[in-house]
Amino acid sequence: MDILEFDRFDMLKKPIRQRHFLRPVTWLLSYPAVWAHRVKIIKVGMQGIKPPYLLLCNHNSFIDFKVTTAAIFPHRANYIVAIDGFIGREWLLRNVGCICKRKFTNDTVMIRHMKKVAENGDVIVLYPEARYSLCGTNAVLPDSLGKLVKLLKIPVVSLIMHGHHVNSPFWNLKNRKVKPMEAVLTHLITKEEAATLDYEEINDRINTAFKYDDFAWQKDRNIRISYPDRAKGLHKVLYHCPNCHTQYYMMSDGNKLWCDSCKKEWEMSEYGELSAINGETEFTHIPDWYEWEREQVRMEIESGTYRFESEVNVDTLPNTKGFINLGKGKLTHDINGFVLEGEYEGTPYSVTFNAKSLYSCHIEYNYLGKHGDCVDLNTLTDTYYIYPQCSHFSVTKIALATEEIYKMWKSGLF
Repeated sequence: MDILEFDRFDMLKKPIRQRHFLRPVTWLLSYPAVWAHRVKIIKVGMQGIKPPYLLLCNHNSFIDFKVTTAAIFPHRANYIVAIDGFIGREWLLRNVGCICKRKFTNDTVMIRHMKKVAENGDVIVLYPEARYSLCGTNAVLPDSLGKLVKLLKIPVVSLIMHGHHVNSPFWNLKNRKVKPMEAVLTHLITKEEAATLDYEEINDRINTAFKYDDFAWQKDRNIRISYPDRAKGLHKVLYHCPNCHTQYYMMSDGNKLWCDSCKKEWEMSEYGELSAINGETEFTHIPDWYEWEREQVRMEIESGTYRFESEVNVDTLPNTKGFINLGKGKLTHDINGFVLEGEYEGTPYSVTFNAKSLYSCHIEYNYLGKHGDCVDLNTLTDTYYIYPQCSHFSVTKIALATEEIYKMWKSGLF
């Protein structure tokens, strides 16, 4: 249901097979980065595998798209892409085979589009984590993947890329020029298995394939990153101090991370490990700190103390012409989900996002380098970029809470 009258992106338009004249363009845009990072593409069980197949890729940075193009060369593909990627370039993206999706929505039209791609005999490229990894580890995957595989009735291939997060982390996108990188292309599920395995078995196989840890990969391969600002922005992910347990007072710059409340400092080594400058080192491994934060959020939810409420600035993206500012509003998040309320040109609106159907949410750090941190919530017809205006908050915590609340609803704990 449209709460405000705007032209909407045409989600019903059938996907276009990647235009032949644009295929060399995709290769020219992809291969220089692949060569610069000396990406090694390892193929497992891929002998004789040809399209159509469903390609499931992990997602850490923009170079993912370039490595994916190289990994499936010379075959053409249709890519599932979030609507913000289409802004100002809808014609180009449609003609290189992109299919628009609003994140974390149950979109039956998308299934029809994917089936059409399979009928065309092409590769369907899907990044099922639906966002860049926050700390180089796997994000939650939707349970609906098993059902999707059975509906498509084609083989499933996974592409797990390593080195992309430590090269250009979501919290500081600067290219660290990491090389070599690796990408493992694996034939995961045969066409016959797609028909015979049940949903749970398919999901288990996909989830097992998607276990990765970029910081562990860096350490195992002894890859040195001398970039002097390697810790800058890390406080966006590590917002909770494990020393004094204060939230939202973490800061970072250069190769250091510190708490503005208790003044404890940590240093990030050239091999991606943390060490306390004074006192005990609570976590050497960045993902361990992140998972500890998840545990703290879970305890808040279980104790009934978790709630987020803030005045927000709201942008909506109904189509690819660009963002429309809806002005000020209010966002509330608790165990029931999100409620966004506001008024646009005298018309009040309210949008509810039910916790039982929202297994995760998309967030941005300092979106486009100027807009600040935001939560990105979607309906089938609208995308809302929501910027909290309060002094101390963390969109990372909101994302973690979304995931933990969903798990608890799913487990029958509410």
